[in-house]
This record gives sequence, structure tokens and C-alpha cells, in this order.
Amino acid sequence: MKHLLDTESLSLDEALNLLDTTEAVAATQARTIKTLPVLRGHTVSTMFFEDSTRTRLSFETAADRLSMDCISFSAKGSSVSKGESLKDTAQTIVAMGAEALIVRHHASGAPQRLANAGWVDVPIINAGDGMHAHPTQAFLDAFTMRRHFFDESKGKDLAGLRVLIVGDVLHSRVARSDVHLLHKLGAQVTLVAPATLLPVNMENWPCEVSYSFDEALATHPDVVMMLRVQHERMGSGGFFPSPREYQYNYGLDEARLGAAGSQALVMHPGPMNRGLEITAGAADSVQSVVTEQVTNGVSVRMAALYLLLAHGEEISA
Repeated sequence: MKHLLDTESLSLDEALNLLDTTEAVAATQARTIKTLPVLRGHTVSTMFFEDSTRTRLSFETAADRLSMDCISFSAKGSSVSKGESLKDTAQTIVAMGAEALIVRHHASGAPQRLANAGWVDVPIINAGDGMHAHPTQAFLDAFTMRRHFFDESKGKDLAGLRVLIVGDVLHSRVARSDVHLLHKLGAQVTLVAPATLLPVNMENWPCEVSYSFDEALATHPDVVMMLRVQHERMGSGGFFPSPREYQYNYGLDEARLGAAGSQALVMHPGPMNRGLEITAGAADSVQSVVTEQVTNGVSVRMAALYLLLAHGEEISA
């Protein structure tokens, strides 16, 4: 694996290797001293052209736990405001010693462009691009599910797992990445949303589609993943009549969680719109693993950096 750009292009073996490496890394994070020396002396850069809390801090924490130096770049207050291009920005940061670039960008395809155009010769990790992909989020979601449901006798890591992904699929790079990765790992994925919040041309997506949240919950899924309603990508609106109607039809509350069953995990990539796609009661319930997702995100990102830069040096638990 030279880059980590999406989940669709990864082979099953590559996906399993990243998950297995995450398991090894996570074992070291239970210690009092969590820092590993495995990438001491290496330098990585977070290149964020879009706001972020969880992803950025998670990657920077991952780099620190691997004893790496981190060049932190934010488009706000940088030469990007003066018209500097993505190419020149990346080349400048690599010239400062960055050996890998973690890129979050509002334009779909920006990390792929960096990886394939020959502008820089370092590994690129996609930390979220437009409405296209967010591979490390998908892996932390899959890793969280694996820790609760993995059955070695079934072969693929998540074989037979029933997952609902609910809400603003249209604008969600997380949904796209999750669908492809979870299908690769053997899960059965159903997208639940109003027609206005589903992409066109979904024929090649390896999943089912439902327009009724209550009907989907009646199947007693193993995981109910709620998606944030992305108001910032909706412009003047028109995707649903009102927040109250959206919550009535597609919001997860304690009653709907009860209908799903006590076995169902509640997940959310964050940040949450409490009271819209999810109520406080559901978000804070004993079935919620939202904070566990955040914790696992650090281990996933440590594993990704390790696989791209460590060149076979062993992780010591």
C-alpha cells in the first residue's frame, strides 16, 4: 500500500492487514505509557483545507504516539488565501521534510490528484475529500464493529453483520467509504434516507436502500449508524420540508432504539446534531459506542502511518 486514498480500491487482504495492524497498535494503547518509538525521527504533515476537530486531532495524536514530528498546516491564515495552489503548498511542506501528507480538502479528488500527478513523492492519506471518501473513518467504524461482533469461524471479518446507515447519504463521504469497506468485509449494508438525500446512479453501490427507517429497524440490525445532516453543503435547502419532519421520520430516539433491539450498537461519525438525527437519549445510551469510535480512530491512524512509513519494523506491545 503506497497511499490510503479510499476504501473501494483496496484489496480484501490490504483491508484486513490494516485492521490487524490496528489491533496490534490498540494493544499498546492500553499501557500507561502509550508512546511507541517505531517512527522516531520521521516527519508527517496534516494539510487541512477544511475545518475539523476529530480527524485532525486524531491524526496529530497518532503521529505523536508514534514519536513522529508533525508539521501542522491549516489553510486559514496561510498563503492559500493569497492564491497559492495545492501543488505549491504540498511541495513546500515536503521540502520542509514531511515524509507523508495527511490531506483534508473540500474538493473531491484532491488527495488523489496529489498522489497521482507526480508533484510530490511521498505517501498521501486522504483525511476526507469533498463528498467522495474518508477511508480512515470507515476503518475506525469497521474496527469498532469488529471488536464487538467478530466471529473468526465466519471467514471475512464482518460476515453476516447487518448494518443500517441512516440520514444524509448524499453529502456523506463517510457513507460511501463505509459501504465499500463493510461490503468487502462481508457485512450486509442498508442505506436509509429520503430520496432527496440519496445520490443518483447508485447501481454500483454494494448495498440495499430503504426509505422507511421504522421498517429497517424492524429487521433488528446489529449496527445503526446515524449520519450528520450536513447543512453547510445544502445551500438554500429543499432537501426535506423541516427539521421537525426530518427528525420525526429519520431521527433516532429511545423508542426507535428499543425497536432495533438491545443487540444494536449506535454509531455516529460526529459531530452530532443532537435533537435532529439523534436524540441525547440515544446518543448517550448504553448501546452507543460513539466515544469508542473516537478512541479507535487514534489506533487506526497510527496503523495507517505505520504501514506507510515503518518499512517492516515491528510494533512492540
